Amino acid sequence: MVSALSSYFRNFMLAPLVLASLFLLDAMRADVLHAKEAATVPDYVIKEFGRPPAIPKGPLSKDVQSAVQVAFIEGIKQSTWGRDQGIALDTIVNSKDPRLVWIISDLMRFTAGQQLNDALTDAASRLLGKTVPKSNSWGETTDHLIAWDIPAPPDYLVAKRAIFTSVVPGWDKIFVSGDIDWRQVSWGGVLIDDRAYNKTDDECNCIPAADNPKVSSAKEATWLKDEDIVFGIEVNGEFRAYPRRIMEVREMVNDTLGGRHLGIPYCTLCGAAQAYFTDRVPIGVKRPILRTSGLLIRSNKVMYDVETYSVFDTFKGHAVTGPLAAKNVQLKQASVVTTDWGTWKKAHPKTTVLVEELALGRDFDFRNNRDANGPIFPVGDVDPRLPVHEDIIGVITASGKPVAFQRSKAFVALSKGEAITFENVRLKLDAGGIKAISTDGSDLGSHQAFWFAWSQFHPKTALWRD
Repeated sequence: MVSALSSYFRNFMLAPLVLASLFLLDAMRADVLHAKEAATVPDYVIKEFGRPPAIPKGPLSKDVQSAVQVAFIEGIKQSTWGRDQGIALDTIVNSKDPRLVWIISDLMRFTAGQQLNDALTDAASRLLGKTVPKSNSWGETTDHLIAWDIPAPPDYLVAKRAIFTSVVPGWDKIFVSGDIDWRQVSWGGVLIDDRAYNKTDDECNCIPAADNPKVSSAKEATWLKDEDIVFGIEVNGEFRAYPRRIMEVREMVNDTLGGRHLGIPYCTLCGAAQAYFTDRVPIGVKRPILRTSGLLIRSNKVMYDVETYSVFDTFKGHAVTGPLAAKNVQLKQASVVTTDWGTWKKAHPKTTVLVEELALGRDFDFRNNRDANGPIFPVGDVDPRLPVHEDIIGVITASGKPVAFQRSKAFVALSKGEAITFENVRLKLDAGGIKAISTDGSDLGSHQAFWFAWSQFHPKTALWRD
């Protein structure tokens, strides 16, 4: 478990490493080789993160392969970090291969001991050609790796899997090959929710999903204030509100509304509640039951199906690993309207709403507290067209093009009666929020999110009024 591993890392006896500070020499070497790599990196990335290091191609040498095995696989299996691991890390540094920093950053994420963290930080600094601060060294290192798009080393998943599954054995079914960029997967600081369907009343040391949550009428929901934020969903003329207070505790709900099954993830870090239809999947596929894995990709929660352990791209709704990926499962979205309870219940008086007990006595406000100053996990570079935490309404057009609408400007324009359209998309006000519909009036499955999240999962997104 995590606590055991943290204790293990705290008690590491780090062997002496030959890691002299040769940053100036590394920088001189990098200046000679930077030109080709820098040409492919946007100017805004270079401005924020500097110029990327030169990246070798091809397989690792046998010596380096052996060093990776000793430092990151055998050391983990044997729960030891001693002289052999120290020598192996020195060999990795001397390879001058920045690709290996991905494995170093993975180990950094779980390292509680200062000695080992300092050694890993020095190694990352040498390989990247710049000094990584020892405070938040994992975050700083990972941000640079993502922003520079440093390739993964050969057989990266083998080493990464060894590190992560030593923390949480339940992840052994998660870390498998698939259509997923394993470089960007990191630990969100919580354990996997692997409880079976309809077992969400069982206690867990995880972010606890809710299956078939209890609901009440709007009149009975006296615990909600009119100004409380809710995520409103409509399916086949049936309306339901999911209070943010509850969703910040649960982060995942499996529900039925309007005769349709839904999986509803809320990523507090991305400010994004989404609603996926989990019925009408391919023949032979059971309804996916969505759970929180405890993992992140660029600060977005990684969800998975507890029945098959197939991982889904949370923002796009398609299975990327496991049996469901093999069957090309793509979940369609229903729109989620972010608004306040008073306006939602006035517009939809027959709405139902989740009951207070689902909040488990907690009253978080991550958006205005923990996350108020920007992402707390590495996200790398962010498209500079909007501020990182700007709210957008995101949707995919009929042609398959992602488009984002800056919520503040769109709300003002719609309130003035202006039409907002993009290809087949038309925005409309809905109970104090914004919803995207097609020109024929059908729902397009839009939702609100922070700009950094939408733009990194849809890097070619159009931006309304850009």
